[in-house]
Amino acid sequence: MVDKVMIDTNLLVYLYAKNPPSKYLKVKEIISDNFELLIVSTQILGELYNVLTKKNLTTKEEAKQIIGEIATNFLVVEIDILKVLAALDINSGYGYSYWDSLVISTALLCNCSILYSEDMQHNQLIENKTRIVNSFAEIK
Repeated sequence: MVDKVMIDTNLLVYLYAKNPPSKYLKVKEIISDNFELLIVSTQILGELYNVLTKKNLTTKEEAKQIIGEIATNFLVVEIDILKVLAALDINSGYGYSYWDSLVISTALLCNCSILYSEDMQHNQLIENKTRIVNSFAEIK
């Protein structure tokens, strides 16, 4: 079985906002390098739609098309009770917010070896299984 890779909402925002250019290019590279391995969750799709529309980065119709494009190209996993319960344990054990814990629990339960995010502790290994990677650590 091949390990999967998960990408957090903030990286997708950079991709579709195309701003800042350095982060846009890095996310594009991450997606290109991991295209067959990438998964996203329904939580991430909802968060992306919310950010794109609330910050006026796209129209609602454009955001809807983006969500459809992601759903067509990548494996989308649903949030279920097992992920919620695991998120509560991660929240207690690691101190992440509930929503970040839900992203982490989804990555863990979907056998992701890497979770790309800039909002969490870079290089932290969760449950000896999923490593959080901030690819922007060296980008200013």
